[in-house]
Amino acid sequence: MDGARALIAILDTRSFASMWYWLLLAIAWSRATRGALGIPPDLIRANRRKPAGDEPPEALRLLDWVSLVAPRWRVAPGDGMMLVGAGAFLLTLLAGLGFRHGLETAQALFLLIAPLLWLAVLRVRLARRLLPSLADAQSGRLPVAEAASRIAAMVAAHMRVTLALSMAAVLAAAMWGTRWHLLHPNGL
Repeated sequence: MDGARALIAILDTRSFASMWYWLLLAIAWSRATRGALGIPPDLIRANRRKPAGDEPPEALRLLDWVSLVAPRWRVAPGDGMMLVGAGAFLLTLLAGLGFRHGLETAQALFLLIAPLLWLAVLRVRLARRLLPSLADAQSGRLPVAEAASRIAAMVAAHMRVTLALSMAAVLAAAMWGTRWHLLHPNGL
């Protein structure tokens, strides 16, 4: 029986007191800030300034990556409404259970999921903004180097917003968790 109690103590469900919650929060945001839409950050850095030449290899690699990953983030108009409705339902449910009824786990999940959903919206928006530059480069209306430079600038701006959002989300979770511990010592 002591082994079961030790296991339960390790897998404690009190979210803000559990190391698992903080580990999950750290892993989620470190994965989210690693890159935008799956485009490697070194390709973005290589194309930040307009490279010399008509079709530099770095620009072609970036456009290839964008042509592969951006269409995956497209959302059909009918699907967008369903996703917004499902996200709003989930966030409202967690906010109501957590902040209205005082459930710690719902509060922790809200503080984890809400910023990640906001990041998903920003990524869908970024993919939508990248597709016209990609189409212009593919049709020849825009030089490859200039299209890659524009895309790199948009992705770099998105990565800065993602970093700011991650810092704000972790700070908000840490402050709310500290507040929770001060108001509910020993989980009471």
